[in-house]
Amino acid sequence: MTRQGSSVRVTGMGCLCAAGRDLPSCLAGIFSRDIAPAKPGRFHTDHLNIYPVFEVPRELFGQGNSSSENRHTLTVLYALSAVDEALTHAGWEARDLGRLKVGVCIGTTVGSTLNNEDYYREYLAGNQPDPKPVCRYLKNNPASVIAEKFGLDGPCQTVVNACSSGTDAIGVAAGWIQGGVCDLVITGGTDELCRVTYNGFASLKIMDVSPCRPFDISRNGLNLGEGAGIMILESPLLRKLDTKNVSGHILGYGSACDAHHLTAPHPEGAGLFRALTQALRLSEADLSQIAFVNAHGTGTKDNDRVEDMVLARVLPNIPFLSTKGYTGHTLGAAGGIEAVLTLGCLNLGRVPGSAGFSSADPESASSPVSERITVEGNLAISQSLAFGGSNAVLVLGKGQSWN
Repeated sequence: MTRQGSSVRVTGMGCLCAAGRDLPSCLAGIFSRDIAPAKPGRFHTDHLNIYPVFEVPRELFGQGNSSSENRHTLTVLYALSAVDEALTHAGWEARDLGRLKVGVCIGTTVGSTLNNEDYYREYLAGNQPDPKPVCRYLKNNPASVIAEKFGLDGPCQTVVNACSSGTDAIGVAAGWIQGGVCDLVITGGTDELCRVTYNGFASLKIMDVSPCRPFDISRNGLNLGEGAGIMILESPLLRKLDTKNVSGHILGYGSACDAHHLTAPHPEGAGLFRALTQALRLSEADLSQIAFVNAHGTGTKDNDRVEDMVLARVLPNIPFLSTKGYTGHTLGAAGGIEAVLTLGCLNLGRVPGSAGFSSADPESASSPVSERITVEGNLAISQSLAFGGSNAVLVLGKGQSWN
């Protein structure tokens, strides 16, 4: 939780998802509106209906090689790629981090933890399979790998809180800066697609066989995605006279649980309302300066209805959209990716249309942005809703342009 009236500087950002290999290409991708999900390419499923997903294409992901992929999971490789970009963007060399108190706080969900089906089949059959897959999993905690790669000795935490993991990680990291625990924190979210996750969501019957349509009257479910979004947060004591490196600010963070249902949001959005109002109160935000809201916007019936209801109640007439029509629902990475895209759009002064939206739901109080628009204001909001009733909200402040 951020302290009232106290902001945290964001000095670097990195992003990798189906929309692009780095933040500039991701922003170009969402504004081109030329991104669509496709059948899974890395795994097969027994489901008769093949639900499309937003995979990171191998041609976009240029970092990995056969040796690194054998050592690291894609969840970790995605994170490392985005971390490298974010540190470069912030102007930090790896060798310079050793003299600082640097923390790592990364959100994720299941990621690679369910990619060892062959091992468990063999084990359950009474055989003695090679334990390498399990060892690989145990050595691929994303926060720990990042800390080890750069030789960091600050606090190291992986947040696993379903689909709000990335947003919660950034909120926790901002608290470390404000409390004087760290000089700098590497934070965000990362996740990869896998067969078990895919089948699990299919069994819940909340995936769409077509590209998702958040907030549209015909919305019929989500498309899964993958990737990583990373921010570099810094203490004001670092480079305190240098303002050109400030990409933005974390002004407020709110978190609250519905305590209502394992997978469904509270019908009146009770937890989201508390998280949003808490983040706004702590940020001391002037509501007239809020340019837009990047909603969780999964494209499921219940999620979109609840979000629309709460936004209409708390932030009426403020433009909102969902970027999941360009990235898919990236689970634990969603909060990180969406926070980075939100701040990138805020600095550009424009947002893309909410992909897939064409016709408003007559039961909705408002409609998302349907076309690219210019936005005014110095603030934006990124919010996440998660299984288990978790809700997390960030209030972000404008900085310099990302390029």
